[in-house]
Amino acid sequence: MAAERQGGRGGAEENKENERPAGTRADGLSDSLGLEILQIVKESQQQHGLRHGDFQRYRGYCSRRLRRLRKTLNFKMGNRHKFTGKKVTEEILSDNRYLLLILMDAERAWSYAMQLKQEANTEPRKRFHLLSRLRKAVKHAEELERLCESNRVDAKTKLEAQAYMAYLTGMLRFEHQEWKAAMEAFNKCKTIYEKLANAFTEEQAVLYNQRVEEISPNIRYCAYNIGDQSAMNELMQMRLRSGGTEGLLAEKLEALITQTRAKQAATMSEVEWRGRTVPVKIDKVRIFLLGLADNEAAIVQADNEETRERLFESLLSECRDAIQAVREDLKPDQKQREHSLEGDSGKVSNIQYLHSYLTYIKLSTAIKRNESMAKSLQKALLQQQRSEEDGKRTPRPQDLIRLYDIILQNLVELTQLPGLEEDKSFQKEIGLKTLVYKAYRCFFIAQSYVLVKKWSEALVLYERVLKYAGEVQSGAGAFTNSLKELPDVQDLITQVNAEKYSLQAAAILDANDNHETESPSQVKDGKPLSERFETFCLDPSLVSKQVSLVHFPPGFQPIPCKPLFFDLALNHVAFPPLEDKVEQKAKSGLTGYIKGIFGFKS
Repeated sequence: MAAERQGGRGGAEENKENERPAGTRADGLSDSLGLEILQIVKESQQQHGLRHGDFQRYRGYCSRRLRRLRKTLNFKMGNRHKFTGKKVTEEILSDNRYLLLILMDAERAWSYAMQLKQEANTEPRKRFHLLSRLRKAVKHAEELERLCESNRVDAKTKLEAQAYMAYLTGMLRFEHQEWKAAMEAFNKCKTIYEKLANAFTEEQAVLYNQRVEEISPNIRYCAYNIGDQSAMNELMQMRLRSGGTEGLLAEKLEALITQTRAKQAATMSEVEWRGRTVPVKIDKVRIFLLGLADNEAAIVQADNEETRERLFESLLSECRDAIQAVREDLKPDQKQREHSLEGDSGKVSNIQYLHSYLTYIKLSTAIKRNESMAKSLQKALLQQQRSEEDGKRTPRPQDLIRLYDIILQNLVELTQLPGLEEDKSFQKEIGLKTLVYKAYRCFFIAQSYVLVKKWSEALVLYERVLKYAGEVQSGAGAFTNSLKELPDVQDLITQVNAEKYSLQAAAILDANDNHETESPSQVKDGKPLSERFETFCLDPSLVSKQVSLVHFPPGFQPIPCKPLFFDLALNHVAFPPLEDKVEQKAKSGLTGYIKGIFGFKS
């Protein structure tokens, strides 16, 4: 079956290759050949491995497509025993599939180079092969550009071929660290795609604009290496806005940002938190604290939920690395504290306090991330009716309950941080935040009870929400600024009051509906079908999978047991006397023994 499916897929792809290209006449000639180069490249990459970064799979796809194209066009390179090289020339350029043939050659060489780039991290010798494959890809792109200069090719394909050639040339120069040449090639590619985007409709321009956005960080990086210091800030902003850089620039940009922050960290010696100044001697912690403000600003400015989630994950990952670095220095510090005086045991050391500060950042970031996810789920709940019409899975209040459980657990961990047990203000602030999130958690638990029509439980939980919200409002006098970032409890109170009246009305209507619709013919007494053949009853369960036909397992029934026999005549039986036997046995003694030995018998 697997072979049949594979053969069917290969046959479908081969039929696709056999289709006559648009704009070609029946005699094989065409007035104007055209090829959507960027669209073909992007669709092939997304559908055959590059969505997950699998360049080897994409290279295999390019090889198979090349084989099909050569077979379809009868453009074979010899036979099994002998290779005969052929080149596509302008004279045989009667079909746009000849252009596609060269494009797939270039894509195969490029994908192999990117595969080697991934492997070169652990095997540096593969970098030489990487550069060789990139040069091969550029060579095929030059051939494609040369063929597109023909009068048979339309103007749009000529421009796309030039942009494709400039893109691959820029990547090759980038790997050779020829920054000026790479920047010129990328700028040429960017200019062509911007002109193409302005010349067509918005739907067609999306693809060209995406390519321009991919190229822009490479141009900034080249400018930085040439000497433009302002390009560094733009690179960091691009990275933060996008939630991370992918492709050719990823490793180089991360190393550059780390190097820049390391230079700035040389001047950073201490940090102040909650009235205490702590020296920072670990370079990894310095680098993290320097980039903390930029990361938080990027999260606030993120355009969509997906980008914001990536930025949160990146920040949490950096924070975990910093905490691990502090933890390694904390072990010898704890051994020293064990031998210290008891009078100083109430105050934690500087390294322990720094560990508490980083843990506070990590837990606070996790709370913000979960709160952001909760807000997006709440928006989805408001659009629930529309989602049900579209046939998509709708979010439920239970999804939000889990998020608020995690937030409350993080707040409990915050109250247990070493060095903050005696900080009354901090403990009071965390207590108020806990009440806020408890109120929201109770609210969504009540919403889940409403869905299953448990009106009493939901009403009790709504009253608990109002209690928590009232405690927050009464105790939030000096902590107004710290509670601004939290959800507004006043909005929650207003919503709960409205939900209470709706709940009471729904409960009354539900009770009336049950009373009106209940009838003797629909009352089910729980008896199986075998015991109510004489009575008619509308039982919808008879057509379901859980139909009740008989009692199973069957109940116990009394049955007669096996009789027991008692020997009652034994007490009334007179046994024969045995005195004669006893006397005869008494006479036999030593004499009888001797007679037995010598053979005498009486």
